[in-house]
Amino acid sequence: MKLVTFDEGLVGRLDGETVVELEVPSTRAFFAHEGQVRETGQTFALADVQLRAPIVPKKFFHTAGNFREHHEDLVRVDWSHPVNKGIVFFQNVDAVIGPDEPIVYPANLTRELDYELELAIVIGKPGKFFSAEEAVEHIAGYLVFNDITARDIQRREMESGVFSFSKAIDTFCPIGPYIVTADEIDDPHDLDMELRVNGDVRQKSNTSRMSVSIPQLVAYHSPQIYSAGDIITTGTIAGVAASTPDPFANYLKPGDVVEAEIEGLGVLRNPVMSWKDAYGTEEPPAGQWEA
Repeated sequence: MKLVTFDEGLVGRLDGETVVELEVPSTRAFFAHEGQVRETGQTFALADVQLRAPIVPKKFFHTAGNFREHHEDLVRVDWSHPVNKGIVFFQNVDAVIGPDEPIVYPANLTRELDYELELAIVIGKPGKFFSAEEAVEHIAGYLVFNDITARDIQRREMESGVFSFSKAIDTFCPIGPYIVTADEIDDPHDLDMELRVNGDVRQKSNTSRMSVSIPQLVAYHSPQIYSAGDIITTGTIAGVAASTPDPFANYLKPGDVVEAEIEGLGVLRNPVMSWKDAYGTEEPPAGQWEA
């Protein structure tokens, strides 16, 4: 099943080019009810609805450094700090946006806006302190995540060994375009991944290159307690702008269109927009937020 949130918070499932509305207030509630929800009888043409972020989780767990190729990429260009497996932190769920919503470029905060294609796991069954063998029963589905990152802020944060502000700024958390339930994915460890900017391929890999398996990741985070609808990310692949020979030629800028695609999970497309174009006002100076 492909689950969507559309228009003003309605929930549905995709049936080809048709959205079948479900009688449930959110996709989190869908998972809390173990998918046992009724259809309302209403259907909509997919072309006539606006897809939103398919879910806004209670908790959003980040995993960094799970693709060794990403770490090796950054070592090659002498990135300021290593990004090895085992780095975990929370995302700001208020930064979540959906397909076709703009990533707003805060030029007074960063000039190094980067992309990171990631597979995200959706938890269906609550739980805590369980094993990798038990993890499979807690996995409800998967979706595409583009982990937008302000690299200049991240370098400063990593001096203390922790980073989150650089990834948690408003609109920096695109997810979607829908949730694909786990029963539709034969092998989540063998999905092609590709990210494009203005049609140019920037990242290309496969989920088989993860260092830590999906069940291991889900079990690893379980002491932090899962609720139905929580999200876990699996780390990005090689090819981020920061790892290229000329990062400033590849960092995102207003006018760019980013397409993040994972086999079987669809294409998450987002434009990059200036503050003024997004909000109709001049961007406030960053100094007002300095500590």
